[in-house]
Amino acid sequence: MTLERFRNEPLLDLGSAEEQERMRQAVAAVRAQLGARYPVAIGGQPLTAESWLESHAPQDPSLVVGALPLARAADAGRAVAAARAAFPTWAAVPRWERAALLLRAGDILRQRRREVLAWVAFEVGKSFNQGDGEVAEAIDHFEWNARQLLEWDRRTIQPIASEINDYRYHPLGVGVVISPWNFPTTLPLGMAVAAIAAGNAVVLKPAESASIVALQLVRVLEEAGLPPGVLTLCPGSGAEVGDALVRHPDVQFVAFVGSKAVGSAIHRAASGLVAGQRQLKRVMTEMGGKNATIVTRACDLEWTVAEVVQSVLGYQGQKCSATSRLILTEPIYDQVTEAVVAEIDRLAADVGPATENHAFGPMITAAARDKVLGYIERAGGAGRLLRAGRAIEPGTAISPTVVADVPIDHPVAQEEVFGPFLTIHRARDLADAVAQANRVEYALTGSVFSRDPGELAYATATFDVGNLYLNRSSTGAMAGVHPFGGHKLSGTGPKVGGPDYLGFFLRAQVVTQKVRYPRGG
Repeated sequence: MTLERFRNEPLLDLGSAEEQERMRQAVAAVRAQLGARYPVAIGGQPLTAESWLESHAPQDPSLVVGALPLARAADAGRAVAAARAAFPTWAAVPRWERAALLLRAGDILRQRRREVLAWVAFEVGKSFNQGDGEVAEAIDHFEWNARQLLEWDRRTIQPIASEINDYRYHPLGVGVVISPWNFPTTLPLGMAVAAIAAGNAVVLKPAESASIVALQLVRVLEEAGLPPGVLTLCPGSGAEVGDALVRHPDVQFVAFVGSKAVGSAIHRAASGLVAGQRQLKRVMTEMGGKNATIVTRACDLEWTVAEVVQSVLGYQGQKCSATSRLILTEPIYDQVTEAVVAEIDRLAADVGPATENHAFGPMITAAARDKVLGYIERAGGAGRLLRAGRAIEPGTAISPTVVADVPIDHPVAQEEVFGPFLTIHRARDLADAVAQANRVEYALTGSVFSRDPGELAYATATFDVGNLYLNRSSTGAMAGVHPFGGHKLSGTGPKVGGPDYLGFFLRAQVVTQKVRYPRGG
């Protein structure tokens, strides 16, 4: 099986009248399906539950997007058993057949792209402009992993005359993927598709507030021909279902994206041995960031301001890669601060439902909004509030906050604030700016804006992040182009969409055969 070179899925032309009409039709089609209850099967048997997991629209919390039966701990065990039963047959499927299935799934998602965009807008409040890049990347994960799968075994080891040595890879077995709500298509697929491509069986536990989008993704793979049990949806709470899955003795690996608190708890839970367990679990966690953007006097001001504000406000700041700290060198501090606040004011005025593609939309829940409001209260005593956010009714929106001259070690400049919240800091020079940027427990993304090659080289050598962007936004990674992942307390290292990501889901084996020579030969 030979494939063309990987190319990222192009974005839709959402500014065209034709595309806007298509999106209106997609929104209408999805709106007609809102409030439905969807059956879920585990191991071929319907998941029956006493209660239902309802997903509510952030733009109107009274609106039920859909409901799934609420799984419990015992159901988690059934899901693992179904995956364990499916694994041997799936692992034996030739790689080219697995790759072909992924490509079919990518085509199906490509055809349903606008409908999925509408589901994302309704369920997690992400505008079409923000969601389109995500869904495009979700398609990329099918295309990228299909190619990676076919290329993976093309690695060599040192030959020796008296032996034949073979370095081969095998899937791990049964794994658990626990995905977040803020990237409801690309993150579950980024983890699950790579694991499935490698020949593993996966139980997917999506975020409760993104469960209906997760259902759409599972349906795509099922329609592409994925056998039952290879990917099992297990909707439920993280505290009960997620914990039961992580601790199950038959689970070989856990892939998680979410908060530092949950990710570190998963790491602890998975590290222990329980009765019946015959291997140490592999754990991959991506746990957020407190990302800094550094601007020097050598920047292009207009370009810098546009990119910085995009990094701060994209999806209301609800991205692990969002810029939350802006560090400005002394000569341009006042000029950049004024321009950034003015641009934030402009974009924040366009607030409204994501399904109408406004620039600024709701927070995921009222609780998330209230948590940001709490940080705003704390920031008031720490620096100059240039722009104080406030709750916007109806719905869960909150306007952006900008606070200047916050001490770099203050909690609002150290803790991840998942919302439109920016602190601005003053630095003597680039070296001081990088030192401030590195003084956090996270190391996910960072940006530097300068047209000075020497400054960019210095930042590259000293700015300690997993993804460093020079003269561009700290958000918007693309599979195959910007493999994504951090270290320190941002994560355990593997980079989704990268050339070595598939290796997390595989184990290596060396087979050595001694070559016997005839006597006298």
